[in-house]
Amino acid sequence: MAKMEDVFSISSFDPAKFADSFRDFAEKGSQQSREAYAKMKAAGEEAGKTLETTVQTAQAGAAEIGHQAIGALRTNAENSLSHMDALLSVKSVAEFFELQTSFLRKQAELTIEQAKAMQETSKKVAENVAKPSKEAAEKVMASFKAA
Repeated sequence: MAKMEDVFSISSFDPAKFADSFRDFAEKGSQQSREAYAKMKAAGEEAGKTLETTVQTAQAGAAEIGHQAIGALRTNAENSLSHMDALLSVKSVAEFFELQTSFLRKQAELTIEQAKAMQETSKKVAENVAKPSKEAAEKVMASFKAA
């Protein structure tokens, strides 16, 4: 019966060992919290830089596309005014149809060229805008693989 009392006896409880264990646990938890905070802070700063770079790239790309669109509009307006001027000096119906057909063909070809140029610029801008996010994602994935 004495053995049964020893198992449940409070005298087998050592407060010093418990305090040491609790202190170690608290210190490890605190250290892990600091490390996690440092990692989260670094990740947040990196995400902020990535966002800032993305916004700046998008603004520059939008300006480039806008300038290209203005250039296309200017060219089309100048061509239309030149065509109107040429129509004013037409002397026959045949000359009118020849001039009109030529103008429409040239405008169609120009429109196709302008659309291709806008498409290439838009593609380039989209790639440039996506690049910082893609690089950041690859960096995060590499850090997960390393860990």
